[in-house]
Amino acid sequence: MKETIHHLSHIDLDGYSCQFVMQHTPYTITNYNANYGAEVKSKLDFLLDNIKKAKKSALILITDLNLTMDESRWLNGEVAKMNTNKMDIELVLLDHHGSGEDSAKKYDWYFLDVARCATKITYDYVKENFDFDEPEWMEKYVNIVNAVDLWKLDQPENFEYGKVCMRLVTETRELNRVMFAKEDSNYKLSLLKEATKYIYEKDAPIVLDAKIHTLKKDFFRVDADNTLDNLSTAYVVQLLGAKRDTNTIYYKGYKGYLSYGVGNTSIVGNGFLVAFPEYDFIVDVSYRGAMSLRANFKVSVAQISKEWANGGGHPNAAGGRIHGFKEQYRYDKVKQQIEELIYDKESRATVLEYKQEE
Repeated sequence: MKETIHHLSHIDLDGYSCQFVMQHTPYTITNYNANYGAEVKSKLDFLLDNIKKAKKSALILITDLNLTMDESRWLNGEVAKMNTNKMDIELVLLDHHGSGEDSAKKYDWYFLDVARCATKITYDYVKENFDFDEPEWMEKYVNIVNAVDLWKLDQPENFEYGKVCMRLVTETRELNRVMFAKEDSNYKLSLLKEATKYIYEKDAPIVLDAKIHTLKKDFFRVDADNTLDNLSTAYVVQLLGAKRDTNTIYYKGYKGYLSYGVGNTSIVGNGFLVAFPEYDFIVDVSYRGAMSLRANFKVSVAQISKEWANGGGHPNAAGGRIHGFKEQYRYDKVKQQIEELIYDKESRATVLEYKQEE
């Protein structure tokens, strides 16, 4: 067995359930998740970078994602180059989407079976190829995911429970999966683990449906009880604080914090500035380049917004839209764009001041 497993999967119930199955193997696993489109290539780039940095033998496992022929050709070539450099990398893709048929015919690492959901394929593959500490409920859970993912209405008990599990994944939006990829994955997988406790209950779908809100609160609660909004906000603020070393930016001598796609800036942003008073402002950039800034009487974010994006607002609360912003699926790429923007604005301001002095 390779020293590490790097597991990329889809962002729906089937995708996360593949990773849930893999949690019950004894190996060192790093999880990545992507939706279709440009995010797949971005996450694969990140995954390959991590393997190269670690310099350890690795299995690249891809589940519930069909690759285009171009993506398959590129990935096959990248792995071949790594193995030429004696890196000992193995590639396995387990999927059930018929649109991957061309890639499956060309590459022996691409396993396609349209009759089973990806979770069931992964489960069967694990039982055959890996050490597996299988809980007694695992086969039942896998059949639940298979029923709802393949829309098997002839299995109403599994199908209805699967529908609730599906919502358990799609409505867990408290954590941003770009900024907090590891924590967001852990959140979803933890909720799925809790869901397995009720699969044998009478009226199991109704029981789980009634418990979803409590399960979410239990995940975020540290001490005293509170609303889900307050519990998750406190959790996010601490996650932001833990990333200060990499997420700090500076503009004209002011110390700021850059977040990406976190949202709810009025609450989260202000909470961060209270918890970490050494910061003068915080800016959250959305996937489409809209930015929301907050300050706590130390700098006018209305002026910053105006200078960065012709935006505006109040001294402590402002916003705008960054012209030419490109959506990213990695935080470091977002920060690079913002720091280039800052450098450009500060350089222009310096030139303007110099001309005025002349």
